[in-house]
Amino acid sequence: MNPRPFDYHSPKTVDEALALADRFGTDGKFLAGGQSLIPLMKLRIASPAHVIDLGRIVGLSYTRIDGEILAVGAMTKLRDLANSALVANECPALVQCAMHIADPLVRNMSTIGGNITHADPSNDMPAVMVATGAQLVATSSRGRRPIPAPEFFVDTFTTALRQGELLTEVRIPTGRNRLSAYVKLERQPGDFGVVGVAVVVELGPGDACSSCGIGLSGAGPKVIKAKRAESVLIGKKLDDAEIEKAALTAAEEAEPVGDLRGSSDYKRQMVRIMTIRAIKAAVKGAESV
Repeated sequence: MNPRPFDYHSPKTVDEALALADRFGTDGKFLAGGQSLIPLMKLRIASPAHVIDLGRIVGLSYTRIDGEILAVGAMTKLRDLANSALVANECPALVQCAMHIADPLVRNMSTIGGNITHADPSNDMPAVMVATGAQLVATSSRGRRPIPAPEFFVDTFTTALRQGELLTEVRIPTGRNRLSAYVKLERQPGDFGVVGVAVVVELGPGDACSSCGIGLSGAGPKVIKAKRAESVLIGKKLDDAEIEKAALTAAEEAEPVGDLRGSSDYKRQMVRIMTIRAIKAAVKGAESV
């Protein structure tokens, strides 16, 4: 099926893109990598009258250190994240996540901003955003505002972005003692995950866990921040017994729905297993899982 007719716009700056968004309102739609929007338009699930292509805007694709923050431009391609030595050093979970999304053809086009704003509950990147405590910077003609990742993902395919706002930057806390990993159970490489788990732990004196973030994908109507599972690990050494307790708690917090990838009970058990693997991978500093 072909999309309905639309007008195409190719702004050269963020200000131009925001002006177009203000002008067209709900009739306009931003286009990042196009790997989500274009299929929806072809199926006529989405039929914007105006498509605002962000691909020619200079300055929205970058990875850099800003103090103790890893700053990532919203138009940064997933392939660049997957191959970035800087990102691998500062946030291994982000590299592992990017490597597991779809296939090379999709990663060559997909952007981190487009991936995040799509807000698919089965997608991988939201779990990493929630676990890392990322701030997602929304920009509009009225200014910029950082949105904490857990508040950004409101519901299935729904975010906290307001009309006329554009996600321009992802800001992820870093630190020498912050360890992270992302693991995903998939039926075949490139498939949407049955479940995915992102974990970030910070070790303090005596190698006790001083902070923890756990994000679950494919486990509910939106990405889940497993707060109770996080609290299980705080102040504890990450031995097998404590990891098992946290994993069981994460499974209890999950809200999976049965589908072709498995029943709700099966998915809940997979959350437990993947949480164990993610925590252990983070502690070991694994580059891949």
